[in-house]
Amino acid sequence: MNNSLITSLNTEQRLAVETTEGPVLVIAGPGSGKTRVITTRVSHLINNGVNPYNIGVLTFTNKAAKEIKERLEKEFHLDPHNLTTGTFHSFCSKVLRQHGYLIGIPNNFVIFDDGDQIDTIKRSLIELDLDPKQFSPRVMLSIISNAKSELKNHETFQLNKSNYFDEKVGEVYERYSEILESSSALDFDDLLMKTHMLFTSHVKISEQYDNRFDYFMVDEFQDTNIAQYQITKLICHKKQNLCVVGDPDQSIYSWRNADIRNILSFQNDYPKTKIISLEQNYRSTKTILKAAGKIIEKNDQRVEKKLWTSNEQGSKISILEGYDQEEEAQITLSEIKNLTQSKNYSLSDIAIMYRVNAQSRSLEMACQRNSIPYQLIGGIKFYHRKEIKDLIAYLRVILNPHDDISIARIINTPTRGIGQKSLNEISRIAQLNNQTMFTTIQTITNGSSSNQPQIGKRGISSIKKFEEMIGNLISFSQNTNLLNLIDEILDLTGYKTSLLNDDQMEERIENIDEFKTSANAYIDLPTTEALNEFLESISLVSDTDNFDQEEQALTLITLHQSKGLEFPVVFMIGMEENLLPHRRAIESGESHELEEERRLCYVGMTRAKEKLFMLKCFRRAFQGSYEPTLPSRFLADLPKEHIIFGKDPNLNTSSQIQPVRKNKTKISIDTQHLDHNPTNSNILYSPGDKVIHKTFGEGIITSSKQVSNDYEITVAFKNSGGIKKLLASLANLSKI
Repeated sequence: MNNSLITSLNTEQRLAVETTEGPVLVIAGPGSGKTRVITTRVSHLINNGVNPYNIGVLTFTNKAAKEIKERLEKEFHLDPHNLTTGTFHSFCSKVLRQHGYLIGIPNNFVIFDDGDQIDTIKRSLIELDLDPKQFSPRVMLSIISNAKSELKNHETFQLNKSNYFDEKVGEVYERYSEILESSSALDFDDLLMKTHMLFTSHVKISEQYDNRFDYFMVDEFQDTNIAQYQITKLICHKKQNLCVVGDPDQSIYSWRNADIRNILSFQNDYPKTKIISLEQNYRSTKTILKAAGKIIEKNDQRVEKKLWTSNEQGSKISILEGYDQEEEAQITLSEIKNLTQSKNYSLSDIAIMYRVNAQSRSLEMACQRNSIPYQLIGGIKFYHRKEIKDLIAYLRVILNPHDDISIARIINTPTRGIGQKSLNEISRIAQLNNQTMFTTIQTITNGSSSNQPQIGKRGISSIKKFEEMIGNLISFSQNTNLLNLIDEILDLTGYKTSLLNDDQMEERIENIDEFKTSANAYIDLPTTEALNEFLESISLVSDTDNFDQEEQALTLITLHQSKGLEFPVVFMIGMEENLLPHRRAIESGESHELEEERRLCYVGMTRAKEKLFMLKCFRRAFQGSYEPTLPSRFLADLPKEHIIFGKDPNLNTSSQIQPVRKNKTKISIDTQHLDHNPTNSNILYSPGDKVIHKTFGEGIITSSKQVSNDYEITVAFKNSGGIKKLLASLANLSKI
């Protein structure tokens, strides 16, 4: 390794690299060079005689894993293929493909994505005669996922049921598991839970990995769930040369079952832990870092650290307000045009971040109206498009014809005379005989079914043709490559011909061509191996994997998806109570949920390198109607000396953005009482007080209640203002 790469590290980074023996906890603040430390540590180990085969590095996204591999190749000239690098899910998938047969998992298992899982839950509900309106498939899946992350199978879950709802969830969980097993399928949580089951029921396998890994690293440790941590413990049991890297202040995935207690209690599990804090930030300006620090310091669930930077002071954070979300988008794009016309920034330097996906609508419309190119992260994913899902289903069935979910998708796609009634009958007989749908199809077509199918002769004929077609595709796959197989599917099934009558024919054909391009990387592998690896890579794709920061386009992205990214300029919109923090967190009354919302705000702010804009609306549409909003409590925590209200005075404001409509009332945020501290407020309001507002006119206070460290007041205005709920510190009211 080039010695300059070690000497260029700061003191804490170097300590993290060179402390290789025993458990190590690296608390890595945002922008502190975390990935650089991990890759340099790997290189340091190898240069000190450690075999790459004996090093493991796991992280949480394909993007992060790819970045680690690329840095190892580029900076250290190492072949990452000799290392175990990747995500937890990809690691566990490889373990199960090799050893899963010991617990009844075939090596050609398929991985069900979110859509497949929901379809399986819906099927389970139908078969159990449960109303999906009463038992939401999404809620069912969330509860089952949480149980699996805690290593609870359906038997364990049912033993601990405490009410009628839990009892029904347990029944759905059991049927869901049966369908997955009969389809030789695993979901994402199964990859973890089944690996843990394998390791604990066949100790020799876990010992094999324990003996193999002399050094093991886990990136983004704050995002691990119980299953992931338990797997890590099992394969680091003997040597305990375990280095975990993370930041409790950036733990934002509890809804994905991440457990912040893993990182907070790591030292309790490993008493000899060496704790190293990376506190120097190389990303953001002093202003942004200071303001973000003020936001996060109010949380209790954290490890204290003092972030600092030698970067410049930077411009103040701009606080802006629009009348509604359309004007919020208009103001945002006006500022962006100012930035790009200043020649200092391009569109690829700028990201607009928001709490929920629905907030992107007004932004997308404004971008389209003003011909501003943008990339939407987390929209309709490429591999979730209909034509791509159809092709994937065919490939899955060729690999594993007992995949019921895929059979149900393609049996009449394109249309081949097998209607829903026939499909329901096949499903009924399959369930009755505890068979897969394809086995049932075979018994129906060869006349060996013990149950007389209620399907007409024409339907039986169509089903037989479908069975023969699948058989021909399976035979064809034995002596060809993956690209030829995809072409054969398109021709033999009639799928290509069916697109001729599709309104979106051109776009669908382009998508299929792109799909074939992605399959090209597997063309030299034997077909079965190629199918396994290609389908696995597809199933583990995440929202940000295809994000291109070089593309000359504005980035629209949720705050959750922004984790791990950075931009010279960030706009955070929707800085309002009930959005950030989210309504669910507020209504729950749980402090840990509000703390996660605060961490989410912190993550968003620390994505910005040079400029940060934070916007809110005076009113916002909610469930079809407009409601007045309250400013986010997080705005009140920003240090006054680091914020500015309105546009950046250093920017040209001449650029024009096409508005949605004209003549809107504009409300400005009151800069006088931003600290939200009622004890320091000069004006306190009581019911009956008469007040005046510069826009709404005269009104009377109807109620006043303390909210956090502020007061929420309700004012009935005499004229057109109506009834408004306002925060006392921001209301800009005067008593009469």
